[in-house]
Amino acid sequence: MLNPFPELLAYSLLAPFILRLALGLIFLDLGVLKLRGERGRWIASFEALYLRPADFFVTLYALIQIVGGLLLIVGLWTQVAALAFVIFSGIELYVEWRAKEIFKRDLVFHLLIFVISLSLLITGAGAYAFDIPL
Repeated sequence: MLNPFPELLAYSLLAPFILRLALGLIFLDLGVLKLRGERGRWIASFEALYLRPADFFVTLYALIQIVGGLLLIVGLWTQVAALAFVIFSGIELYVEWRAKEIFKRDLVFHLLIFVISLSLLITGAGAYAFDIPL
């Protein structure tokens, strides 16, 4: 079947760019929330998962999310950041699916973040990035 909008294929490098920006902003926000507004809940969640010292691991996880989000926004080391987010969002997806009382987010939210991260891992940064493949 023919593509109904073949002209739009000329902008295919913009798709990873848009996904990269959206995911970077999401993880930047999630990291800041872990350091501020949701810190107590995350410490309790990490304690329930026997990750101790929970305060240290929540801070480390928040910093990974903030730095990774900034890397995605800038377009630097996109696949490395995406790989980290595939791993972490996959773990959160599994925990959300198995123990709904620990995380209060939606299962679909974790699935969406996981799929976008996996897409960026496979496709790369897209347009307007420092790590455009040569």
